[in-house]
Amino acid sequence: MPADLSDYKHISGGKVREIYEVDDQTLLMVASDRISAFDFSLEPAIPDKGRILTATSMFFFDLLEGVPNHLVGGVEDPRIPESVLGRAMVVKKLDMVPFECVARGFLTGSGKKEYDARGKVCGVALPEGLVEASKLPEPIFTPATKAEQGDHDENVTFEYMANKLGAELAEKLRDLTLQVYTTAAEHAAEHGIILADTKLEFGLDADGTIVLADEVLTPDSSRYWPADSYEVGKVQPSFDKQYVRNWLTGPKADWDPASGVQPPELPGSVVEATRDRYIEAYERLSGKRFADWPGA
Repeated sequence: MPADLSDYKHISGGKVREIYEVDDQTLLMVASDRISAFDFSLEPAIPDKGRILTATSMFFFDLLEGVPNHLVGGVEDPRIPESVLGRAMVVKKLDMVPFECVARGFLTGSGKKEYDARGKVCGVALPEGLVEASKLPEPIFTPATKAEQGDHDENVTFEYMANKLGAELAEKLRDLTLQVYTTAAEHAAEHGIILADTKLEFGLDADGTIVLADEVLTPDSSRYWPADSYEVGKVQPSFDKQYVRNWLTGPKADWDPASGVQPPELPGSVVEATRDRYIEAYERLSGKRFADWPGA
């Protein structure tokens, strides 16, 4: 194995991931334990979060057989330094699509706000009378522009996306996003979990093939709810970082997301509970023990 990450050129860093160049065709994607909410990076980090995200992504890349993905090697690929074992993936370089591809099966989050204001989400008209956590008649595709760090992703219509990318590519991305969501939602339901929505990223390889990239169906990129406590009309308990968002907007944090001020430190109880939720989601969805995942 390479002795250290310094063996590779650092390409970029985001809220959670660091990207390194392995060679002309491949990258090393490293998931940190950092956590973000409301476009702020929060302190402290969530222990083991990067390993949980990687374990979850690897499980779903395998489950979604038939959907091309960016993986070049396994989680113990010899090109992965020991210092980041279990939290890193060797992946193809791709021409990334400049849109987040979002599928929603339930009404919540920014979709709920848009529906309340306009009766539609990203231009998709929905029935009257829907409330928080309503199941939609069928899953919908609601793309968003990719924001730079510190900025907000902006929901856009399918027509806007098609105008930028071309109708053929946009339609393929929409269909593939809904296919991935449906497969994952059915799998989650079999394990007592509701997949409310998910955000996917795609790229194009040298042959023009659409490739599923970045992370997939993790608690960072998806809303997972326990099915046994699901109740329409209320904010659901969740396995994702909604727990952190709820604390930040609650009375104990005494913080306003619109203030532009850095959020307060997360208390130890929130950090521990968030870690436990991420691990529970992985273990229930995969049927595997997180304790057996590589790295430390």
